[in-house]
Amino acid sequence: MAICGPKLSLCGLIISVWGVIQLVFMGIFYYFHSVALAEDLPEFEQPDTKNVDEYLKAFYADIDKGYTQNAYNCWIAALLYLVTMFVSAHQFWANNRSSLSV
Repeated sequence: MAICGPKLSLCGLIISVWGVIQLVFMGIFYYFHSVALAEDLPEFEQPDTKNVDEYLKAFYADIDKGYTQNAYNCWIAALLYLVTMFVSAHQFWANNRSSLSV
C-alpha cells in the first residue's frame, strides 16, 4: 500500500541515508570528545567550591557527561532516521511495484 508518491519516497530515502551517515559520524566525534564540537555542549552550573582541584574535577566530569549525552542523542536520532529510511524504501518499492502491475 503506497502512502506517498515515488518522488517523495525517493527524497525521503536520500535525506534519511544522509542523516544516518552524518549523525553516526557526529556521535563518534562526540564520543571521542572532539574539540570542534565543544561549543555545542550544554551549559553547566558553577560548583560552589573555592578549591581549584574540586572545581576542575567537577568541570571535567560535566564536560565528559555532556559529550557522552550528545553522542547518545546523535545515535538515537540516527536510529530514527534509519526507521524513516526503511519506511521511505518500502514506499519507493511499493510505488515501483504498483506502477509495474498497472
